[in-house]
This record gives sequence, structure tokens and C-alpha cells, in this order.
Amino acid sequence: MEVRKKTFTGKVVSEKMDKTIVVAIQTRSLHPLYKKYVSVTKKVKAHDEKNDAHEGDTVRVVECRHISKDKCWRLVQVVERAR
Repeated sequence: MEVRKKTFTGKVVSEKMDKTIVVAIQTRSLHPLYKKYVSVTKKVKAHDEKNDAHEGDTVRVVECRHISKDKCWRLVQVVERAR
């Protein structure tokens, strides 16, 4: 049985910790009653082994085993650098 890990793209909002970044993942969903799109932002902590990503970068993160209490995501690639 093959396990597919969740992958999300988001923006780095903090890089103050060592080897850890905080990524804001924004999703849009249709409200069932009002039929309007609602934006939901979720912040996750991701492991950045080389301290490669910086604030404002767009990055791709993938689900992994728990590295610490809050950190269960890993940086895969920096999609776009901040200007």
C-alpha cells in the first residue's frame, strides 16, 4: 500500500527559529449555506535543514513524521523568492 503525503504551497511568515520556518497556507472553500468563498489561513511549522527559505518566499512543504512537538512538515523546495 502506497502512502501519499499531503503537500501544500504557502508563504513564509517567520524564519526566526533555527532550522524552522512558519508557513501560512491559504485555502478557499465554498460556504455551504451562503454560497460564498471563504478564505482560511492555517499556519504550520516546517523543518528547513539548510535555513534556505526567508520571509516572504513561496515554498512547498510536505507532511512528515514529528520532528518536535509542533513540527510535522518538511520544506521540499522554494518555489519563488521574495523580492
